[in-house]
This record gives sequence, C-alpha cells and structure tokens, in this order.
Amino acid sequence: MRIVVCVKEVLDPNAVNNLALAGKLKIGADGRTLEVAAVPRLINGYDEQGMEIALRIRDAGVACRIVAVSIGPDQQALLRHCAALGADEIVAIDPAGQSLDGEAVAKVLAAHVKCSGGADLVLCGRQASDDDQGVVPVLLAEKLGWPSVLFARAVEVCGQSVSVTRVTTDGDEVVQGALPALVTVSNEVGVPRFPTAKAKMAARKMAPVAVSLASLGLSAAELAPSVELVRQQLPVLNGNCQ
Repeated sequence: MRIVVCVKEVLDPNAVNNLALAGKLKIGADGRTLEVAAVPRLINGYDEQGMEIALRIRDAGVACRIVAVSIGPDQQALLRHCAALGADEIVAIDPAGQSLDGEAVAKVLAAHVKCSGGADLVLCGRQASDDDQGVVPVLLAEKLGWPSVLFARAVEVCGQSVSVTRVTTDGDEVVQGALPALVTVSNEVGVPRFPTAKAKMAARKMAPVAVSLASLGLSAAELAPSVELVRQQLPVLNGNCQ
C-alpha cells in the first residue's frame, strides 16, 4: 500500500512564543508577516506525528511505501528529516512564488496524489502550528472524494480497511472504514521517534522529487486565493505571575 504524509515547515512555536513574551516579536512593514529572520524553521509537530503513525503502521507488519510531500520553495531540510525518520520517498512541490490559500494547497496536494499513482491512505497533522486553521486536510479529502477521519491518536490498517481511534471531548471513539481514506493526526499519539545519526547521514544522499505546479495541470484561475490575509496583529501579553 502507498501512504502519503503531508508535511509543512513552520516557525519554531517555542521561539515565537519566547519572542512574543519578551516583546521582541515584530510585524513587518507589509502588516501581514512576522520579522522572523532569527527564528528557526522545523516540521509542524502534528505532521511529525503523522509520520510517526505511518511508521507504526509499517512496524505492525503492513507492507507499505511511505511518501512525504511538502509545498514550499526550499523544503530539503524538512524532507530529509522525514527521510531520516523512515520515508521511502520525499516530494517537494515548488509553488513558484505563488501565494496559496488553504483551498489552493488542497488542490495542489490532491492533484499530486492523483498524478503520482494515487494512494491508499493520506495522513495529515490535525492543523499547522503557525495558523491553527486545520482546513487543508478536510478540503484535500473533498478534492480526492475520500472519507476523512479527524483527530486520530492511533491508526491500524488491515487489508483494505482502516481502524482509527480518535480523540473526542467525551473520550476515545473507534471508527472503521474502507480505504482509501484520509486521517488527521492529533498530538495524543505521543512523542514521535527521533532519527538516528546513521539515518540522518543516509538521508543526506536522498534527493527530493521536484514537482512544479505546471506539471500538475492546474490553471492560474484554479490556484487563485479565495481567502487573503489582510493584516496580522500581535496580542497584548502580560507576564505577571504569582
């Protein structure tokens, strides 16, 4: 089976929070982006747990090929981290400087899944730690025409069916369904594994598959954003503690 894990590079949330608490986080001159030249970038935590779920499925004895896919201008460090964790293939989709909203990102990912031979299971983090919207996974499932299961803490695959233990406000809920399907992964999965030094060295030799937007057959009109970020403001924080 083929498992596609969608991953995103984000600003280190801890570094951003520390800058905000120290009053050193600034909005750029455009009023929409943060001045974060000194803030490290890393894999979105929920997406890393999506990778962990894929690896656990493999550990359970399921013969599968794990593909990590990311959209961005320079995703080599992120994707090589996924390769070090155990991804069999890494894919970098270059947006060519185009600004993509959540729906456009879902269209791009869906087009890639279809053009690359399809998938049996797509795993996504429940949301990204930078915008916390969580809209891309459900839109992606809609574009693929697949069922989606949200907020998983465990996923088991048996043949052409999947069993998902999902987190709810009333406790765990177990749902089952047929593949293909899309599952979003929550932080209740637990601490994801860390790549070994040997795996990191081997991952340096793996080159990501480069994919352009033009190769996916999507027109400029299809990728035009329907939602635009107009302004971003910093919250007023008080550090008074007792």
